[in-house]
Amino acid sequence: MSAKAKAKAIYTFQSENKAEISILENEELVIFDENSVDGWFQGENSRGEKGLFPASYVEIIRMRSNSNATDCSISPAGSLGNDSLYFPSPPNPPLPGYDDDDDDDWDDWDDRSTVVDDGERGRSPGANGHARRPPSSNPNVHYRAKPHMERQDSVSSSRKSSVVGRNLNRFSSFVRSGVEAFVLGDVPMMAKMAESYTVQMGPAGPLWQESPQPFSCSIEDPTKQTKFKGIKTYISYRVTPSHTGRPVYRRYKHFDWLYNRLLHKFTVISVPHLPEKQATGRFEEDFIEKRKRRLVLWMNHMTSHPVLSQYEGFEHFLMCADDKQWKLGKRRAEKEEMVGAHFMLTLQIPNEHQDLQDVEERIDTFKAFAKKMDDSVMQLTHVASELVRKHLGGFRKEFQRLGNSFQSVSLAFALDPPHGSEALNKAVSHTGRTYENIGEMFAEQPKNDLFHMLDKLSLYQGLLVNFPDIIHLQKGAFAKVKESQRMSDEGKMDQAEADGIRKRCRTVGFALQAEMSHFHQQREVDFKDMMQAYLTEQIAFYQRVVQQLERSLHMYDGL
Repeated sequence: MSAKAKAKAIYTFQSENKAEISILENEELVIFDENSVDGWFQGENSRGEKGLFPASYVEIIRMRSNSNATDCSISPAGSLGNDSLYFPSPPNPPLPGYDDDDDDDWDDWDDRSTVVDDGERGRSPGANGHARRPPSSNPNVHYRAKPHMERQDSVSSSRKSSVVGRNLNRFSSFVRSGVEAFVLGDVPMMAKMAESYTVQMGPAGPLWQESPQPFSCSIEDPTKQTKFKGIKTYISYRVTPSHTGRPVYRRYKHFDWLYNRLLHKFTVISVPHLPEKQATGRFEEDFIEKRKRRLVLWMNHMTSHPVLSQYEGFEHFLMCADDKQWKLGKRRAEKEEMVGAHFMLTLQIPNEHQDLQDVEERIDTFKAFAKKMDDSVMQLTHVASELVRKHLGGFRKEFQRLGNSFQSVSLAFALDPPHGSEALNKAVSHTGRTYENIGEMFAEQPKNDLFHMLDKLSLYQGLLVNFPDIIHLQKGAFAKVKESQRMSDEGKMDQAEADGIRKRCRTVGFALQAEMSHFHQQREVDFKDMMQAYLTEQIAFYQRVVQQLERSLHMYDGL
């Protein structure tokens, strides 16, 4: 067994069962054994809690010494060698102890050979690891470089000094997403582009053009299934899009496949993370119900998004019921070229002029808003989670103790019948039972309100955590515009080339503003519904409590 090691958390992870512990970003940790088991470390956080947490969420602190000095270096747990790309954000937490169908080899519905274009893997955000995934270690996944093609620009300079400097940090989301290459004109135009997404000007700024055929989708009937004579067990969901009415059956791994295709394709769109996996108790009834509720919210967000809902891979996910056709569509989606930087070529933007400085200020305002909202959503999540804990434990126990005490008083009164009132004894005893029932009502109530609030807050945490990376793309584009204009002013670049960079920066800016507008529109709808639903359930709950108390009160009438 390896010796204990110190580590630092690079992402926040929220435990969901007794085997796991929560860790906070930048928190110092102790790892009991550097050899992770199925992607999980066992260790201790700064609060003295011991348990499991994902290895990809932490960096091991190593002591390094030489003849002159001794210093500390931090290495990502499970990081790849120098010849491989390491994406500094964790994968979904793995499942120790399970032969999980969610992570199997797709043996029952694919040939397990996938081609992935190098250099333009989708960016992804960070919270609880629902995004940027490191390159696959699967030997059946092959990477191929794109063939050299002509630049977008119709004007190119023969002077080497005219080339705007590239970002040397290849791990930067600006570089990895391909947006840098797009802005600089290094993304080749396609001869044929079958898809197109339009940004239009609205009263408050750019908007995504609405989907011509809006639809919704239900997720129902989570059913435990087995295969290989019961060796593997998984949950199947009935997924029914409204515009076809024909159900298809999907497992979690199918949702995960769709999620990763969306991340890979849509560079400047916030794709919320999927509901988390769970290390233990994967088939417990409460967990299955929670995952279904959160998948429903995730799906509602997908279908309501004017761009994501039109994705061909999404349509394939919703409609394909034939195994053979599924394999063909899956391979086609994975080999699609209009992803990442190439997705930017599909955008049609308005002709209206926007001052880039005004755009930058608008984006800075949204950045401050998103940071504040993210903090407040996390705070509300913490408070609501604590309130759930009290409902299930403290409130129930206190009301039961109060009820038991009333029952004890009633029993004491009954010990001296000549001087006691049977009606009073019954009333006091009934009051005790009422408070015991109220304790049970408190324990059951989170299923009606707080759980649903936490589901919605989880969705928005997964949305908000993406925006820093997306905004970074725009910031990088702004920097290239300023650099190219400086070079043009100094005579080191043709003005036409600088104008091309500015034009492509406008495309990135319009897309980001459209995504910001959609976020605000959906936020108002979602939080209005969330608050109305919570207050409605709270009122109904306390009305039931009042009815219970009134029945007890009436028993004292006429005594």
